Amino acid sequence: MADTATTDQGGRRASRRVELPPSRRGFDGALVFGLIFAFALVAAALVIGGSVSSFYNTPALLIVLLGTFAVTTVSFTLREVLAAMARIATVMFPKSHAARPACERILHLASISREHGVLALESALPQLRGEPFLQRAIALTVDGSDQEQVARVLKREIETIADRQERMASVLRRAAEVAPAMGLIGTLVGLIQLLGNLDDPSQIGPAMAVALLTTFYGAVMAYMVFAPIAAKLDRNTAEEILVYEIYLAGALSVCRQEKPRLLETYLNTKLPLSERLDYFG
Repeated sequence: MADTATTDQGGRRASRRVELPPSRRGFDGALVFGLIFAFALVAAALVIGGSVSSFYNTPALLIVLLGTFAVTTVSFTLREVLAAMARIATVMFPKSHAARPACERILHLASISREHGVLALESALPQLRGEPFLQRAIALTVDGSDQEQVARVLKREIETIADRQERMASVLRRAAEVAPAMGLIGTLVGLIQLLGNLDDPSQIGPAMAVALLTTFYGAVMAYMVFAPIAAKLDRNTAEEILVYEIYLAGALSVCRQEKPRLLETYLNTKLPLSERLDYFG
Protein backbone atom coordinates (compact mmCIF):
# COMPACT_ATOMS: atom_id res chain seq x y z
CA MET A 1 0.00 0.00 0.00
CA ALA A 2 1.04 3.61 -0.55
CA ASP A 3 -0.31 7.00 0.39
CA THR A 4 -1.57 9.40 -2.26
CA ALA A 5 -1.87 13.05 -1.35
CA THR A 6 -5.18 14.81 -1.89
CA THR A 7 -6.37 18.28 -0.98
CA ASP A 8 -9.54 18.84 1.00
CA GLN A 9 -11.89 21.85 0.74
CA GLY A 10 -9.92 23.81 3.32
CA GLY A 11 -6.74 23.49 1.29
CA ARG A 12 -5.22 20.98 3.69
CA ARG A 13 -3.37 17.96 2.29
CA ALA A 14 -4.95 14.66 3.20
CA SER A 15 -3.63 11.14 2.77
CA ARG A 16 -5.36 8.35 0.91
CA ARG A 17 -4.33 4.70 1.09
CA VAL A 18 -3.60 3.01 -2.22
CA GLU A 19 -4.14 -0.73 -2.53
CA LEU A 20 -2.06 -2.30 -5.30
CA PRO A 21 -2.16 -6.01 -6.22
CA PRO A 22 1.28 -7.37 -5.25
CA SER A 23 3.90 -8.50 -7.76
CA ARG A 24 6.01 -11.49 -6.80
CA ARG A 25 8.18 -14.30 -8.06
CA GLY A 26 6.62 -17.70 -8.49
CA PHE A 27 7.78 -21.30 -8.62
CA ASP A 28 7.43 -23.05 -11.97
CA GLY A 29 6.21 -26.43 -10.73
CA ALA A 30 5.46 -27.69 -14.24
CA LEU A 31 9.07 -27.17 -15.34
CA VAL A 32 10.58 -28.72 -12.23
CA PHE A 33 8.15 -31.65 -12.18
CA GLY A 34 8.65 -32.31 -15.88
CA LEU A 35 12.45 -32.34 -15.65
CA ILE A 36 12.54 -34.45 -12.50
CA PHE A 37 10.00 -36.93 -13.84
CA ALA A 38 11.78 -37.26 -17.20
CA PHE A 39 15.18 -37.84 -15.62
CA ALA A 40 13.64 -40.21 -13.07
CA LEU A 41 12.21 -42.32 -15.89
CA VAL A 42 15.62 -42.50 -17.57
CA ALA A 43 17.32 -43.33 -14.26
CA ALA A 44 14.74 -46.04 -13.53
CA ALA A 45 15.35 -47.58 -16.95
CA LEU A 46 19.11 -47.59 -16.27
CA VAL A 47 18.69 -49.22 -12.88
CA ILE A 48 16.28 -51.84 -14.15
CA GLY A 49 18.37 -52.56 -17.23
CA GLY A 50 21.71 -53.02 -15.50
CA SER A 51 24.56 -51.09 -13.89
CA VAL A 52 24.14 -47.33 -13.67
CA SER A 53 27.90 -46.81 -13.57
CA SER A 54 28.21 -48.20 -17.10
CA PHE A 55 26.37 -45.10 -18.36
CA TYR A 56 29.05 -42.74 -17.08
CA ASN A 57 31.96 -41.94 -19.33
CA THR A 58 34.18 -38.90 -18.86
CA PRO A 59 35.42 -38.52 -22.47
CA ALA A 60 31.84 -38.73 -23.75
CA LEU A 61 30.72 -36.05 -21.29
CA LEU A 62 33.58 -33.76 -22.27
CA ILE A 63 32.81 -34.11 -25.96
CA VAL A 64 29.10 -33.34 -25.53
CA LEU A 65 29.10 -30.70 -22.77
CA LEU A 66 32.24 -28.74 -23.62
CA GLY A 67 31.80 -29.31 -27.34
CA THR A 68 28.23 -28.01 -27.25
CA PHE A 69 29.31 -24.96 -25.25
CA ALA A 70 32.20 -24.20 -27.60
CA VAL A 71 30.25 -24.59 -30.85
CA THR A 72 27.28 -22.60 -29.51
CA THR A 73 29.66 -19.79 -28.57
CA VAL A 74 30.75 -19.60 -32.22
CA SER A 75 27.21 -18.53 -33.17
CA PHE A 76 26.88 -15.96 -30.36
CA THR A 77 29.09 -14.00 -27.99
CA LEU A 78 30.55 -15.57 -24.88
CA ARG A 79 28.54 -13.12 -22.76
CA GLU A 80 25.27 -14.15 -24.41
CA VAL A 81 25.99 -17.85 -23.95
CA LEU A 82 26.93 -17.42 -20.28
CA ALA A 83 23.82 -15.30 -19.68
CA ALA A 84 21.61 -17.95 -21.28
CA MET A 85 23.19 -20.74 -19.24
CA ALA A 86 22.72 -18.71 -16.07
CA ARG A 87 19.09 -18.17 -17.05
CA ILE A 88 18.53 -21.94 -16.92
CA ALA A 89 19.14 -21.79 -13.17
CA THR A 90 16.62 -18.97 -12.64
CA VAL A 91 13.85 -20.12 -14.98
CA MET A 92 12.47 -22.29 -12.17
CA PHE A 93 11.61 -19.13 -10.21
CA PRO A 94 10.23 -16.74 -12.85
CA LYS A 95 8.76 -13.40 -11.94
CA SER A 96 4.99 -13.56 -12.12
CA HIS A 97 3.62 -11.94 -15.28
CA ALA A 98 -0.05 -12.79 -15.00
CA ALA A 99 -2.23 -10.59 -17.20
CA ARG A 100 -5.25 -10.22 -14.89
CA PRO A 101 -3.33 -8.84 -11.86
CA ALA A 102 -1.54 -6.48 -14.23
CA CYS A 103 -4.90 -5.22 -15.52
CA GLU A 104 -6.14 -4.74 -11.95
CA ARG A 105 -2.97 -2.87 -11.04
CA ILE A 106 -3.11 -0.43 -13.95
CA LEU A 107 -6.88 0.08 -13.60
CA HIS A 108 -6.41 0.99 -9.96
CA LEU A 109 -3.77 3.55 -10.88
CA ALA A 110 -5.92 4.93 -13.70
CA SER A 111 -8.82 5.34 -11.27
CA ILE A 112 -6.62 7.30 -8.87
CA SER A 113 -5.43 9.52 -11.70
CA ARG A 114 -8.97 10.14 -12.91
CA GLU A 115 -10.24 10.96 -9.43
CA HIS A 116 -7.32 12.93 -7.97
CA GLY A 117 -5.21 13.95 -10.96
CA VAL A 118 -2.06 12.53 -12.51
CA LEU A 119 0.21 14.02 -9.82
CA ALA A 120 -1.55 11.88 -7.21
CA LEU A 121 0.26 8.88 -8.70
CA GLU A 122 3.66 10.20 -7.65
CA SER A 123 3.33 8.89 -4.09
CA ALA A 124 2.48 5.42 -5.46
CA LEU A 125 5.78 5.13 -7.36
CA PRO A 126 7.75 3.61 -4.45
CA GLN A 127 5.19 0.80 -4.28
CA LEU A 128 5.94 -0.10 -7.89
CA ARG A 129 9.59 -1.06 -7.36
CA GLY A 130 8.65 -4.68 -7.99
CA GLU A 131 7.36 -3.67 -11.44
CA PRO A 132 10.14 -1.50 -12.92
CA PHE A 133 8.45 -1.15 -16.32
CA LEU A 134 5.21 0.05 -14.75
CA GLN A 135 7.12 2.37 -12.43
CA ARG A 136 8.86 3.98 -15.40
CA ALA A 137 5.59 4.25 -17.32
CA ILE A 138 3.83 6.01 -14.44
CA ALA A 139 6.88 8.22 -13.80
CA LEU A 140 6.74 9.40 -17.41
CA THR A 141 3.09 10.38 -17.06
CA VAL A 142 3.69 12.09 -13.72
CA ASP A 143 6.56 14.07 -15.25
CA GLY A 144 4.16 15.47 -17.82
CA SER A 145 5.38 13.62 -20.90
CA ASP A 146 2.90 13.72 -23.74
CA GLN A 147 1.24 10.66 -25.22
CA GLU A 148 3.65 10.38 -28.17
CA GLN A 149 6.73 10.52 -25.93
CA VAL A 150 5.36 7.90 -23.56
CA ALA A 151 4.41 5.59 -26.43
CA ARG A 152 7.80 6.00 -28.14
CA VAL A 153 9.87 5.35 -25.01
CA LEU A 154 7.84 2.41 -23.72
CA LYS A 155 7.46 0.70 -27.09
CA ARG A 156 11.20 0.92 -27.60
CA GLU A 157 11.78 -0.62 -24.19
CA ILE A 158 9.35 -3.45 -24.96
CA GLU A 159 11.20 -4.15 -28.21
CA THR A 160 14.54 -4.19 -26.39
CA ILE A 161 13.27 -6.59 -23.72
CA ALA A 162 11.73 -8.90 -26.32
CA ASP A 163 14.96 -8.90 -28.34
CA ARG A 164 17.09 -9.71 -25.31
CA GLN A 165 14.83 -12.57 -24.25
CA GLU A 166 14.71 -13.91 -27.80
CA ARG A 167 18.53 -14.02 -27.96
CA MET A 168 18.63 -16.08 -24.76
CA ALA A 169 16.09 -18.54 -26.11
CA SER A 170 18.00 -18.65 -29.41
CA VAL A 171 21.17 -19.66 -27.55
CA LEU A 172 19.36 -22.60 -25.97
CA ARG A 173 17.74 -23.60 -29.26
CA ARG A 174 21.17 -23.53 -30.91
CA ALA A 175 22.58 -25.66 -28.09
CA ALA A 176 19.71 -28.13 -28.66
CA GLU A 177 20.77 -28.37 -32.30
CA VAL A 178 24.47 -28.74 -31.52
CA ALA A 179 24.27 -31.32 -28.71
CA PRO A 180 23.07 -34.26 -30.90
CA ALA A 181 25.66 -33.29 -33.52
CA MET A 182 28.40 -33.42 -30.88
CA GLY A 183 27.00 -36.79 -29.85
CA LEU A 184 27.36 -37.97 -33.43
CA ILE A 185 30.93 -36.65 -33.58
CA GLY A 186 31.68 -38.53 -30.37
CA THR A 187 30.19 -41.67 -31.89
CA LEU A 188 32.47 -41.34 -34.89
CA VAL A 189 35.47 -40.79 -32.60
CA GLY A 190 34.58 -43.93 -30.66
CA LEU A 191 34.10 -46.01 -33.79
CA ILE A 192 37.43 -44.85 -35.23
CA GLN A 193 39.15 -45.80 -31.97
CA LEU A 194 37.35 -49.14 -32.00
CA LEU A 195 38.38 -49.97 -35.56
CA GLY A 196 41.93 -48.89 -34.87
CA ASN A 197 42.24 -51.28 -31.92
CA LEU A 198 40.56 -54.45 -33.17
CA ASP A 199 43.74 -56.33 -32.40
CA ASP A 200 43.56 -55.20 -28.75
CA PRO A 201 40.33 -56.47 -27.13
CA SER A 202 40.96 -54.37 -23.99
CA GLN A 203 40.46 -51.16 -26.00
CA ILE A 204 37.26 -52.20 -27.74
CA GLY A 205 35.00 -51.75 -24.69
CA PRO A 206 36.07 -48.16 -23.81
CA ALA A 207 35.92 -47.09 -27.46
CA MET A 208 32.43 -48.57 -27.84
CA ALA A 209 31.33 -46.80 -24.65
CA VAL A 210 32.43 -43.44 -26.05
CA ALA A 211 30.71 -44.20 -29.35
CA LEU A 212 27.33 -44.97 -27.81
CA LEU A 213 27.29 -42.74 -24.74
CA THR A 214 28.05 -39.53 -26.62
CA THR A 215 24.91 -40.06 -28.70
CA PHE A 216 22.97 -40.77 -25.50
CA TYR A 217 24.30 -37.66 -23.73
CA GLY A 218 23.66 -35.46 -26.74
CA ALA A 219 20.05 -36.59 -27.07
CA VAL A 220 19.39 -36.15 -23.35
CA MET A 221 20.85 -32.64 -23.22
CA ALA A 222 19.09 -31.51 -26.39
CA TYR A 223 15.61 -32.97 -25.95
CA MET A 224 15.32 -33.07 -22.16
CA VAL A 225 17.05 -29.83 -21.17
CA PHE A 226 17.86 -27.24 -23.85
CA ALA A 227 14.83 -27.48 -26.15
CA PRO A 228 12.16 -27.62 -23.38
CA ILE A 229 13.71 -24.73 -21.46
CA ALA A 230 13.97 -22.66 -24.65
CA ALA A 231 10.26 -23.27 -25.25
CA LYS A 232 9.53 -22.26 -21.64
CA LEU A 233 11.51 -19.04 -22.10
CA ASP A 234 9.49 -18.25 -25.23
CA ARG A 235 6.27 -18.76 -23.27
CA ASN A 236 7.46 -16.63 -20.34
CA THR A 237 8.55 -13.89 -22.73
CA ALA A 238 5.13 -13.84 -24.42
CA GLU A 239 3.46 -13.44 -21.01
CA GLU A 240 5.91 -10.70 -20.00
CA ILE A 241 5.39 -8.73 -23.21
CA LEU A 242 1.61 -9.00 -22.83
CA VAL A 243 1.84 -7.49 -19.34
CA TYR A 244 4.04 -4.67 -20.60
CA GLU A 245 1.56 -3.94 -23.40
CA ILE A 246 -1.16 -3.74 -20.74
CA TYR A 247 0.94 -1.26 -18.77
CA LEU A 248 1.62 0.74 -21.93
CA ALA A 249 -2.11 0.94 -22.72
CA GLY A 250 -2.80 2.06 -19.16
CA ALA A 251 -0.09 4.73 -19.22
CA LEU A 252 -1.43 6.13 -22.49
CA SER A 253 -4.95 6.12 -21.06
CA VAL A 254 -3.73 8.08 -18.05
CA CYS A 255 -2.03 10.57 -20.37
CA ARG A 256 -5.32 11.06 -22.20
CA GLN A 257 -7.23 11.20 -18.90
CA GLU A 258 -9.75 8.71 -20.26
CA LYS A 259 -12.45 7.16 -18.15
CA PRO A 260 -11.07 3.98 -16.50
CA ARG A 261 -14.16 2.08 -17.64
CA LEU A 262 -13.06 2.61 -21.25
CA LEU A 263 -9.61 1.26 -20.37
CA GLU A 264 -11.24 -1.75 -18.71
CA THR A 265 -13.15 -2.50 -21.91
CA TYR A 266 -9.93 -2.43 -23.92
CA LEU A 267 -7.99 -4.57 -21.43
CA ASN A 268 -10.71 -7.22 -21.44
CA THR A 269 -9.96 -7.80 -25.12
CA LYS A 270 -6.53 -9.07 -24.03
CA LEU A 271 -7.89 -11.50 -21.42
CA PRO A 272 -9.59 -14.88 -21.87
CA LEU A 273 -13.31 -14.92 -21.15
CA SER A 274 -12.83 -16.70 -17.84
CA GLU A 275 -10.51 -13.96 -16.53
CA ARG A 276 -12.20 -10.81 -17.82
CA LEU A 277 -12.58 -7.93 -15.40
CA ASP A 278 -15.61 -6.33 -13.85
CA TYR A 279 -13.55 -3.82 -11.89
CA PHE A 280 -16.26 -1.19 -11.64
CA GLY A 281 -19.06 -3.61 -10.85
